[in-house]
Amino acid sequence: MSDIPTYTLNDGMVIPALGLGTWPMDDALAEQAVRGALGLGYRLVDTAANYGNETGVGRGIAGSGVPREDVVVTTKLPGRHHGYEETLASFEESRRRLGVEYVDLYLIHWPNPRVDKYVDSWRAMIKLREDGLVRSIGVSNFTPEHIRRLEKETGVLPSVNQIELHPLFPQPELRRFHADRGIVTESWSPLGQGSHLLDDPRIADLARTYGVSPGQVVLRWHVQLGALPVPKSADPERQRDNLDVFGFELDAEEMAAVGHHSSPRRLGGDPEVHEEF
Repeated sequence: MSDIPTYTLNDGMVIPALGLGTWPMDDALAEQAVRGALGLGYRLVDTAANYGNETGVGRGIAGSGVPREDVVVTTKLPGRHHGYEETLASFEESRRRLGVEYVDLYLIHWPNPRVDKYVDSWRAMIKLREDGLVRSIGVSNFTPEHIRRLEKETGVLPSVNQIELHPLFPQPELRRFHADRGIVTESWSPLGQGSHLLDDPRIADLARTYGVSPGQVVLRWHVQLGALPVPKSADPERQRDNLDVFGFELDAEEMAAVGHHSSPRRLGGDPEVHEEF
């Protein structure tokens, strides 16, 4: 699995410690970006039904020349398809668009607690894993309460929870909850998209110290937290930089400097109330 360090999930699956995000690319850009990223050594690609680019992602994988079994393909269940039978049908649609026989990691995109069907969807995902159509199942944007309910009602914990995580919103309590249960924390918006995070003078100073970019400093912060960032980029040079974060190490004081911000600031939706269909 290339030269990227890996995590072993709580179900035994091995997954790279850094991947490629594809939102909000269209099919054409996703195909180009995925093909190029796999050529650079990426082995985890993250998409979702709601990104509208599963077809392009699948084409990029197929055209990359990298064996399918060497690529961890992640996609996500949209809120409009919550429910047992709906989840099974939605998965088949995603699998068809991706052009794959199986999906490596399948996530519930948002809990949509007011709809209250995420446990039904989780039961369907357990079946997909048992049937060999999915290798590992997880969630995205779930709170501890949501995860406890999944475990209580099905006995099965997610392998991954993909959450908003960056130095402006470090989520220490949720990360501790994950660590206590062997759940890998995956970071979306790892570079604080839409913020001025990469202009922070402390991060700029560290970038100069190590001869890297501010983005590489932030991605290294994620890696040392034990999180799995999935930065999005279609630019080959930036893809290369984003992957090149395993050759330097921040000390404890530098880690604290990157993550020290006066008040946590969420850039996306709050899972307790946000709904996405």
